Amino acid sequence: MTDDRDGTSGSRNGARRVPPSIPPRSGQERPGTARPSVPVRRQSVRPSEGQQYDTPPGRSHAAAAAQAPQPTRQAPPSQQRPASSTRTETAPPRRPSGQPPAAPPQKRRRKRHPVRRVLLALLAIVVTVLVVFYFWIASHINHVDALSGAPDTPGLTTLIVGSDSREGWDEDGTEGARTDTIMVLHKPESGPTALISIPRDSYVEIPGNNANKINASFAWGGPQLLVETVENLTGLTVDRYLEVGFTGVGEIVDALDGVRLCYDEDVDDKLSRLKWEAGCHVADGDTALAFARMRYSDPLGDIGRAQRQQQVVARVADEILSPATILNPFQLVPVVGAGLDAFRVDENAGPFDLVQVALAFNSGRGGDAVSGTPPIASMNYRVSGAGSTVLLDPDQLDQFWEDIAEGNLEPGTEVGGAP
Repeated sequence: MTDDRDGTSGSRNGARRVPPSIPPRSGQERPGTARPSVPVRRQSVRPSEGQQYDTPPGRSHAAAAAQAPQPTRQAPPSQQRPASSTRTETAPPRRPSGQPPAAPPQKRRRKRHPVRRVLLALLAIVVTVLVVFYFWIASHINHVDALSGAPDTPGLTTLIVGSDSREGWDEDGTEGARTDTIMVLHKPESGPTALISIPRDSYVEIPGNNANKINASFAWGGPQLLVETVENLTGLTVDRYLEVGFTGVGEIVDALDGVRLCYDEDVDDKLSRLKWEAGCHVADGDTALAFARMRYSDPLGDIGRAQRQQQVVARVADEILSPATILNPFQLVPVVGAGLDAFRVDENAGPFDLVQVALAFNSGRGGDAVSGTPPIASMNYRVSGAGSTVLLDPDQLDQFWEDIAEGNLEPGTEVGGAP
């Protein structure tokens, strides 16, 4: 058979012969026998979406693909050189197999607490009201020089004085300022609180003066001399002085819409103008004032009057400290205003001191408090120039005040009284 390419005959197993006129190049093998040193892998390039190659009629897709732009051949990663010798890249941390990819961080939203905001707003309003109320009280307190400056004694001692201008009263022959009520409120460091009434006609030593009725010390030297007289009698240093005008107490009672008072006798007293039917009644301001003043129609005289005055003050305190008054600003403000007009306090007392005294008084009228009078030897002790006086028992007096100071008496004990 004749080979078309070289015109020679060849056998099926014979090798092709190269025409003599075309010698083979050095290092080049015969056609059909050479193999590339690096195998080239052909990749078919599929046009991306939206990219089309026009294939003329009659041309195959292979020919059209040959004219398509070939992808740039890149060296393996091991043979690639970095763009810059100084640039370093940190490989991202490997994620453990089987673990889902971490979600991208999200911004935390601040939670809104509308209830807390409302509570804070209400708290701010309450604090503002209390601050305003505090300064309003502080600006309306009536002060008077009263304290002696004596060294302190243990516990809290308050001298409560009920003064009366006798306005509207028929004259009873007494001249000068009067103290119808003298009460010593003592809260010891331990033991029960004591509220002791000193009869106004008690015959005692008055510093810088002769012995006389204790009421005379107020008439002669005002609150300061009365404080010194009480300290000399009791051995207790007065820490707080509280003077109550009973005409002002009547205004407080009216601001409270009356208080409930009890007395077991019928009364028609001309001096005090008290008309009372035995039993308990809601008294207005004028009736409560006459109830506290009356003594001549009382068989116990000053002792009975002191008991009724304590009852009036206790009922007024009950009403003031009740939730119905404290939580009702429309009643609390008029009551406090009337009270500030009715009270005078020592020169060092402020609003918090008044609260302290009120708490002590509240405990001093409870069932566990010690109440009554000092021990009395005679209710009609006649003294030249002083008339009828109340003689306190000299044999028991010192021990009595020592027990009061140290809180040695049993809770709920009623002491003193008429002999």
